[in-house]
Amino acid sequence: MHSPAPPPPLSPPDRSPALSPALRAGVGCGSLALVLLILVAVRWSPLMSLDRTVADALHRRAVTEPELVHINRILTDWVWDPWTMRILIAVAVVWLWWHGARMLAGWVAATSLFATLLQQGLKSAVGRERPRWPDPVDSAHYAAFPSGHAMTAMVSCGLLLWLLHRHGVRRRVWRVALAVAWVSVIGTGVTRLYLGVHWMTDVLEGWLLGAAVVAFSTAVFARYEGQGRAALPHRT
Repeated sequence: MHSPAPPPPLSPPDRSPALSPALRAGVGCGSLALVLLILVAVRWSPLMSLDRTVADALHRRAVTEPELVHINRILTDWVWDPWTMRILIAVAVVWLWWHGARMLAGWVAATSLFATLLQQGLKSAVGRERPRWPDPVDSAHYAAFPSGHAMTAMVSCGLLLWLLHRHGVRRRVWRVALAVAWVSVIGTGVTRLYLGVHWMTDVLEGWLLGAAVVAFSTAVFARYEGQGRAALPHRT
C-alpha cells in the first residue's frame, strides 16, 4: 500500500496590518488629489477647457441674478467663511480641553492647523490665477488652487463629525449633523464657483485634500489610541 502523501507545508500567517477604512479613504482621496494637482500644474488642455466652460456658464448666469449673488456673498463671507469654520473647531477644542480630553483637543487643533498650512503652501507653489471677468460679481485675492474655502469646510466638518461619532450622539442628532455638514461642504464650493472666484478644479482639489487630511488624521489617532490601550496592564 502506498503511504499517504505528506500534507503541504503551512504558509506563514499574514502578519501585515490591514488598512482601516479611514486609511483607505485617505489613500484614495490623496491619490486623486495628487493626480489633479499634476494635471493642473501642467495645464492639461482638456481640463483647462472644462474649467473655462463651467466658469463662463456660471458667470453669465450670475450677472443676471444680483439677488442670488447677494445671498451667495453672505454665505461665503459669513456662514461658510474659513474663519467661521475655524471658530467652530476652536470651540470644540476648548470643550475637549475643558473636559480633560487634552490629547484629542491638541490633535484636532493640529489637524486644522496642518490643513491651513498645506493649502497655503500649495497655493504658493502652484500660483494659479483666479478667473478674471470684465464685469465681476465678487473678488478674491491670492492664488486660486486649491480653494481654501472648500478645503477648510471639508476639514472642519469632517473633524466635527468625527468628534460627534466618538461621543456617541443619538441617531437623530447624527443625521442632522451629517446633513448640515454635507450642505455646508457642497454649498461652500458651489458659492465660490457661482461668484466666479474659483475654477471648478480648485474646489475639487480642496474637497479631496480636505477629505484626505481628515481620513489620515483620524486613522493615525485611532491607531495611536489603540496602541495606548493595548499597552495598559491587565488587571487579574
